[in-house]
Amino acid sequence: MNRKTFVLPALAGLLASLLVACGGGGDEEDAGIVVGTTDSFAVTSDTPAPFDPAASYDVSAWNIMRNTFQTLLRLPRSGTEPVMDAAERCGFTDQQSEQYRCTLRDGLTFSNGHQLDAQDVEFSVKRLLGIDYVNGPASLLSGLAKVEATSDSEVVFHLRKPDATFPYKLATPAASIVDSETYPANGFVKGFNVVGSGPYVLDKFDTKGEKAVFSRNPDYKGGLTVRNDKIEMRFFRGSDAMGKALAGGGIDIMSRTISPRQVRQLESDPDDQIDLIEQPGQEIRYLVFNTDDGTAGREPVRRAMAQVIDRKSLVRDVYARTAEPLYSLVPGGLPGHRNSFFNEYGEPRVAAARRTLSAAGVRTPVRLTLSYTTDHYGDVTAKEFAKLKEQLNDSGLFDVETKGAPWAKYRSAASKGKYQVYGYGWFPDFPDADNYIAPFFEKTNFLNSSYTNREIRDRLIPRTRRNAERARTAAPFGRAQDIVADEVPVLPMWQGKQYIAARDDITGVEWALSSSSMLQLWELGRGVAS
Repeated sequence: MNRKTFVLPALAGLLASLLVACGGGGDEEDAGIVVGTTDSFAVTSDTPAPFDPAASYDVSAWNIMRNTFQTLLRLPRSGTEPVMDAAERCGFTDQQSEQYRCTLRDGLTFSNGHQLDAQDVEFSVKRLLGIDYVNGPASLLSGLAKVEATSDSEVVFHLRKPDATFPYKLATPAASIVDSETYPANGFVKGFNVVGSGPYVLDKFDTKGEKAVFSRNPDYKGGLTVRNDKIEMRFFRGSDAMGKALAGGGIDIMSRTISPRQVRQLESDPDDQIDLIEQPGQEIRYLVFNTDDGTAGREPVRRAMAQVIDRKSLVRDVYARTAEPLYSLVPGGLPGHRNSFFNEYGEPRVAAARRTLSAAGVRTPVRLTLSYTTDHYGDVTAKEFAKLKEQLNDSGLFDVETKGAPWAKYRSAASKGKYQVYGYGWFPDFPDADNYIAPFFEKTNFLNSSYTNREIRDRLIPRTRRNAERARTAAPFGRAQDIVADEVPVLPMWQGKQYIAARDDITGVEWALSSSSMLQLWELGRGVAS
C-alpha cells in the first residue's frame, strides 16, 4: 500500500501544510473505471426523484448531478474563486453585489439533443424556487428576487440583498441547468432519469440499486477536461464488501465511505497495488436539537449535553483519529473559524453539567432519544451513537436511548420534527464560512428548524455577504459561532479527513474528491501499474 497525503490547492493557505505526494497525470483514456461507494438510492414517497436538482440536497445525489448536469460556474481544480462552465463570462454589474449577469457559451446542448439557452437557465432557477421541496436545495437561492433571460445567451439575476457569495451558489448542483422541454415546471422527473449537459451521460441506473454506468458526453462544452470514456459506479451495502471488491480487483476505486478500521488496515498491512490518499476535509458531523420538543427544546438540557460529551474520546475510540474534534460549525482551516464551544465549555465536566441542570430546575436523569441514519454515513455511525449514549448515561445526568433509521426515511422524518435529537453530516456546498452558518439559521433553513436568532439571521449573515473580501468576515462569523455555542441549537462533534483508495494503475485519484467530498469522475484515468 502506498500512502499519499495530499492538500487540495483549493484550500492552500487555509489549511496547515501537509506532505504532498501526487500521482501521475493520466492523459490516457480508458474503456471503463469502476468506482465503489456505499451510497444508496431509492425512489420513495419522500425521495421521488433522487437525481432531480429540485428534489435532492445531499452529497450522494450531488455526486451524480455534478457529473451529469452543468452549472453556469463551477469550483476550480485549484483556488477558491468559481470559474466558468456553461457560462462564457459572469460578473456583478453593480458595486453593491445585487445584480449578477452571465453570458452563455455558444453551442450548448442537452444529452437528448435539445438546445440549451438562457431561457433554460431562467426556467431551472424558477422551477427550483417554485417547487421549494422540503428536502431540496431551494434555500440556497432564496435570496434571489428575480431571474430573467434577456436574450438567448444572457441571463440576469436580481438579488434581494447584497450577496458576495452568490457566484459560489451558482456553482452548486442546486443551480443545475435542466431542459425546459423535459422537466415539468411544477413537478419532478421521477425515478433515476437524468437529462443534462455535463461531462457525462447517465446511460444506465440499475433499478436494484447495484450500479450506474456513465459515458463521456461527446457534446459537452465547458471548462473541464474529461480523462476517461466510461465510469461504472457500484453500490455496496457496507464498507467491508466494498473493501473486498477493491482487494480482489472487482473495483478500481473505493470512495465514500471508507471505515476507520479499513484506513488502519491499509496503513498497517501494505499492499503495493493499492494507494491510500488522505486529504484534509471540510465534512463535519453534528447533533441537531428539536427546539420545539419539551425536553430537547430546553436550553439548559442542551448546554449540559455540551458539557458532558467528550469529542476527543469519540474520535479516538470510534474514528481512530481519522477525524478531529470540532468545537464550532465552521471547520478548522476556513477563515472565520472560532473554537466557540471550547471557549464556552472547556473540557468535558460532569459537575458543571449537573450545576447547569440543577440551576434550571431540570430533574435528572433527563430522558432523551438520539436518532441516527443507519446507511448514509457509513457503518461506523452506529458505534458513534453508542459511544454518545455511553458518555451521557455514565454521567448519571441522562437516560439516553438510540434509534437508527435508513436514510430514505430518516431525512424526511427529521425535517418533519419527528426526532428529539438527531445526527447529521454536512458536506459544504462551497468553501466559505457562510455555508456553515446560513443554511442552518436563515428563515428557510436546511434543517426546517423553528429555531431563530435574529442577530444571526438579520444582522450578521447580511453583514458578511456585503463584503466581497471574504477574509474580512471573520468578526461577524465569530460572533455567530459564539451565539450558537451559547444557545446550542446544534452541537458540533467532529471534522473529518477525506480518504480514497485506488489500485495503483488509476491516475488522477488525488483530484477525485473535491474539498466538499464531491466525486470528480472526469479526473480519473488509467495508467501503468507500478
